[in-house]
Amino acid sequence: MRMKLAATVAIALASLPLVASADGEVNIYSYRQAYLLEPLLKAFEEKTGIDTNVVFAKQGLAERLAREGRNSPADVVMTVDISRLNELVERDLVQGVDSKVLEDNIPENLRHPDGKWFALTTRGRLIFVSKERVKEGEITTYEQLADDKWDNRICTRSGKHPYNIALISSMIAHHGVAETEKWLAGVKDNLARRPQGGDRDQIKAIAEGVCDVSIGNSYYYGNMLQDENQREFAEKVRLVFPNAEGRGTHINISGISLTKSAPNRENAIKLMEFLSSPEAQRIYAEANTEYPANPEVKVTGLVAEWGEIHPDDLSLQKIAENREAAVKMVDRVNYDGE
Repeated sequence: MRMKLAATVAIALASLPLVASADGEVNIYSYRQAYLLEPLLKAFEEKTGIDTNVVFAKQGLAERLAREGRNSPADVVMTVDISRLNELVERDLVQGVDSKVLEDNIPENLRHPDGKWFALTTRGRLIFVSKERVKEGEITTYEQLADDKWDNRICTRSGKHPYNIALISSMIAHHGVAETEKWLAGVKDNLARRPQGGDRDQIKAIAEGVCDVSIGNSYYYGNMLQDENQREFAEKVRLVFPNAEGRGTHINISGISLTKSAPNRENAIKLMEFLSSPEAQRIYAEANTEYPANPEVKVTGLVAEWGEIHPDDLSLQKIAENREAAVKMVDRVNYDGE
């Protein structure tokens, strides 16, 4: 058995061919980093005897699939964020999978209605607050981010980042365009600085006193706690699971799709089913401090210490459908501008 890993960037994609149609193999295009997949694929190989070949990239995999067309050696694509998964569907680069195993393991709201993508892990879009300057219970919902009391106290990354677009899309689903735009304009008015950096940078900004409140994915906080160079920043913030007493906390996903070409289709589906299994779900979620998509798998370790998450059960497909409206809204309120 062998697992081939190739770290790449977009400009190098064309120079990294995969072997297509070899018996006993499955070929993977992945946006997820090598250290996350290695223990999973090793377990899959040991269980099935099927070899795995992987190409990693930060961007450009959809373009590569489109360029390769029916000659693509890729069997599956593994990526993060519902917008990236939906892009594969919209560009007709993936096919549906009819699998009772996947349907039993992955809840309906975390998979495409025609089986064109399936969630593998989830992550909450949380509110982070200063332990020193924000009292417990002082903010409990996304809606409260627009309250005047947070004027000049909020930091976020770009409103156009996929993670924020997904959150805005969920707000549109719950409140409609007009109310969500009013809310987003209110959040912008409360910003302490122009949107910049990533989710970790917002936590660091709270620790440094630049702002008191930020929005970020749960796993970034977990990763910072495990990094000796960033732990001091993470320890100065407190987690808030927004809307826990109402509709639930907005979640996003990492997921997998079967490509249109899939020369090793049977092996690919076996991999997809394995990744949805309790065994793999535990490995996958713990490796990146995420939540399992399979509801039968309980969180453990660091994530369990944060307390139970009550996720919004809104269909991720509905969020994907609101993406264009969310992007236009960010422009209309000039969220990223001065």
